[in-house]
Amino acid sequence: MTEATPSPHLRRAALAAFCALWLVGAPPALVATAGAECGPACADTSGSASGSASGSAASSGSATAGLLLGLPMKAVALTIVPVPQFPSFDNVITHESSWNPFAVNPESGAYGLGQALPPERMASHGVDWMINPVTQLRWTYDYMVERYGSPDGAWAFWQSHHWY
Repeated sequence: MTEATPSPHLRRAALAAFCALWLVGAPPALVATAGAECGPACADTSGSASGSASGSAASSGSATAGLLLGLPMKAVALTIVPVPQFPSFDNVITHESSWNPFAVNPESGAYGLGQALPPERMASHGVDWMINPVTQLRWTYDYMVERYGSPDGAWAFWQSHHWY
């Protein structure tokens, strides 16, 4: 009996999942982040960046959300956020920062993917909070769970108030 060879798409998906899981547990010094200097290779390929409904954070900052060691940030987020809660998590992040880890709200000073205010609150999850999207994702998920019970709760609040 011959063993079936997995398709290239399946192999890439498995490798991406393995790499994302490794990154979540990797020491911050080993995690590369995409900044403005990264260029076209780091462009956000998720197609979700649509601007902030509140008109705040997404329009400021020139850095793109980009790719984290070749993985879309949403793939990395899926290793942190439970799959059933991910659509709500995605909606909040899309509206708050358009998946830009360097987004700054020019009015309030809120910063990052989850628009932490004050931004230094993310230091509870790592000293690299300003430059590491994984740290920001972890903090944002924990914040949503602590304050709203879940990303679904955060999204429901966001829909009513246009902030969370």
